Amino acid sequence: MSEEIILDIKNLQTVFRDEDSEVRAVDGVSFSLPKGKTLGVVGESGSGKSVTALSILRLIDHPGKVEGGEINFKGKDLTKISDKEMRSIRGNQISMIFQEPMTSLNPVYTIGQQIRETLKVHQGLGKQSGNEKSVELLKLVGIPSPEDRIKQYPHELSGGMRQRVMIAIALACNPELLIADEPTTALDVTIQAQILELINRLQDEMGMSVIMITHDMGVVAETCDYVAVMYGGKVVEYADVKTLFKDPKHPYTVGLLNSIPRHDIDVDELEPIRGSVPSPKDMPKGCRFASRCPFATDLCVEELPSLDEIEDGNEVRCWIYSDRWDGDPEVKEHGPKRTS
Repeated sequence: MSEEIILDIKNLQTVFRDEDSEVRAVDGVSFSLPKGKTLGVVGESGSGKSVTALSILRLIDHPGKVEGGEINFKGKDLTKISDKEMRSIRGNQISMIFQEPMTSLNPVYTIGQQIRETLKVHQGLGKQSGNEKSVELLKLVGIPSPEDRIKQYPHELSGGMRQRVMIAIALACNPELLIADEPTTALDVTIQAQILELINRLQDEMGMSVIMITHDMGVVAETCDYVAVMYGGKVVEYADVKTLFKDPKHPYTVGLLNSIPRHDIDVDELEPIRGSVPSPKDMPKGCRFASRCPFATDLCVEELPSLDEIEDGNEVRCWIYSDRWDGDPEVKEHGPKRTS
């Protein structure tokens, strides 16, 4: 990848422990994000997407802990800097839009107070200048009558308005990296489209890099330049978005794409991924997708494949593409294919 890299994650490991069990929610995750581009992080619930995002921001609470790996942001490993230095980066150079704005916004403070807090901490703005900047930010994200809105409380706004407020707070300090964790969850389709369009427009205007965390492949297709597909706490495929949709390599990626409707071909029936995600407390020793994979062999059950580059910049974690594959020769030659 010849582009300038703003975020480079190497072998990230985040573990949650109690007296009886250990959960490796993020287990050796690696990916890169070029400056000014959007990376989609996609996968089913429990795949480790949100924990990866919180690990980047060092917001993992006890009993969770980032136990290994590197999080290189603009060449600086965030796992090795002090808490004070991390606080100066969090919300300033790296911001996050959380999944549910009603639980992320404080119900007892006005919208204006919550935006001003970010501006006060990171830019030292007082009340009057903070109010002026807050109004500008609400205008930027398309909220009407911003002078009135800054006096209101979260419960007085609609879900779409609250999400726009979250975006305004995230953009308050002109971050270089924006992490959006399921930013359209629980919003109706029209509002979803508006929020995604808003993020895309602001990215173009501000030159931000974006990590878009989602389970919706349609959102990925519309907004992303690159895609990291996660399953069981690991990245199983990484590719540019056009390659991923045109020629997916991992059986899990193919399964995700087969399970969504398409407008360009007729399909009598969608093909769901059989089985269920393994328990994070009891992950299999081999490929974590093996129990659900139609192509799995004994090798897949016994050994975990590594994430290897098979084409220019495209990586996949699957035995099909190794010399050790002992399954169907036709699958070896052509790879798993989309049926829808």
